[in-house]
Amino acid sequence: MKFWRKHTAADLAGRSLDRQAWQRFRCNPLSVASLVVIGLFALVAILGYLITPDPTPFSNQQYLELATLRPGSRATMLVTDIEGPLHRHMLKGTPLPYRVTPIKDYSIVHDSIIATPYNGEPIVVAQREARIEQRTFLLGTDAYGRDVLSMLMIGSRVSLSVGFIAIAIALLIGITLGALAAYHGGWVDNVIMWLINVVWSIPTVLLVIAITFALGKGFWQIFVAVGLTMWVDIARVVRGEVLSIKEKEYVEATRALGYSTFRTIFRHILPNCLGAVVVVAASNFASAILLEAGLSFLGIGVQPPMPSWGMMVKENYGYILLDSAYLALLPGLAIMLIVLAFMLLAGGLRDALDVKQ
Repeated sequence: MKFWRKHTAADLAGRSLDRQAWQRFRCNPLSVASLVVIGLFALVAILGYLITPDPTPFSNQQYLELATLRPGSRATMLVTDIEGPLHRHMLKGTPLPYRVTPIKDYSIVHDSIIATPYNGEPIVVAQREARIEQRTFLLGTDAYGRDVLSMLMIGSRVSLSVGFIAIAIALLIGITLGALAAYHGGWVDNVIMWLINVVWSIPTVLLVIAITFALGKGFWQIFVAVGLTMWVDIARVVRGEVLSIKEKEYVEATRALGYSTFRTIFRHILPNCLGAVVVVAASNFASAILLEAGLSFLGIGVQPPMPSWGMMVKENYGYILLDSAYLALLPGLAIMLIVLAFMLLAGGLRDALDVKQ
């Protein structure tokens, strides 16, 4: 009975510490600002094709006549309407079963529209089958006439997805190996630490490239490749935390009560390590985004036509010395903002969860 009374008191103290940590986090303006930026990027990634100016799959609708338009440029289009299921439109976009033609001018004669395209003969179409629409390219178009804003918005899905899935894989491997090594000790600890040191000694970028070559190029392969290289930091942190926690009185009490090793580790030890793990995970999230961008820039990450910020930099870095440098600077700015936001978030969490304060 004495043990349960102490356990309840510890729970109350933990809740009080959580409230104090949240108050410290809220008082840090940089941490709050980083959380807002991450939330905005996440909202754009979730809504995806529902809010992009170009709702086609991968925002890959090309208008070669409108290549490298300046930000804010307007163009006249001859288009028709289409509707489709919301879930498909939101997740994969809606293919266009009709032709969208940029035109220089048009006239309406009786019930027909006579449009003059940039190239070719005039187009005559009935008004009931088509309509004239003015489109504004807020961030301009690239060399293929694709909308840059739409590509940036869909590219946020790739970066955030790589971060979430890669960190999930890294957490699963790192927490499991780190906790087992610290709790059991002996030869189990020696074997796991040997594996950690081997992986730690290999440069991360080279290891990711090697795994990518082994698994192949693609969307899901990059998730696995990044996740399999980022668990080492988490394993080391978890091992250090468990080494100090496993000697506590309440852990000894769980052994005396005959609890299984699995229950002792995952229900009584690991919840007290979450603070340090969250900080490392937030920092690794930024590293995962940078790795994905670097691999896409090298051409071994996400493959066309799927937009990626790293790929956009690669395709347009030649314009940096020309008058369209924004084509490469905009995705670079997006990478910088999201990485900076996660680094500031990690710093804010570290300060908020520091019990010494």
